[in-house]
Amino acid sequence: MRARQLFLNLTLPLTLAAPWPALSQSTQQPRQIEGRLDAIVAHTTGFEAGLGLTVPAGIYVRTGLVAGIGAGRHGVEGRTDLVSRFSLDPFRQSRWAPYGGGGISGRYRSKLDGGSHAYLLVFLGVEGPLAAANRSGIVPAFELGLGGGARLGVILRQGISARR
Repeated sequence: MRARQLFLNLTLPLTLAAPWPALSQSTQQPRQIEGRLDAIVAHTTGFEAGLGLTVPAGIYVRTGLVAGIGAGRHGVEGRTDLVSRFSLDPFRQSRWAPYGGGGISGRYRSKLDGGSHAYLLVFLGVEGPLAAANRSGIVPAFELGLGGGARLGVILRQGISARR
């Protein structure tokens, strides 16, 4: 029974992170890199800089990993997030487009700040425009979420022409 639980704990996140293209889908958009600054407001607040990588998991969904490091009330803290993001405008038909998502977050803090814990993560965000003349560039985004505290994020993502 314990081996089965360990197997599920290891394979489920990998299965969810893998893209599952359908036969009818067109060529997938490339991997997307993002840099971000986050404030996680809880009993002990932390500020972190992070780097993320997402891959397509369908037309509307991107799945990826974010790692962050920063300062908490009692020293250095960090986090890793496994997330999936659902875009309401995957083809850039609007300049600004809302998205939502969720995942799992691990926060690593000193014992004085509450120690290390895993949290469920939910977030809402809005992603900005990519200049019409550019096939690539940087796209701003802003997020609000819950996961180990209230989260506020400012993100700069690698832009993808005609896609989010």
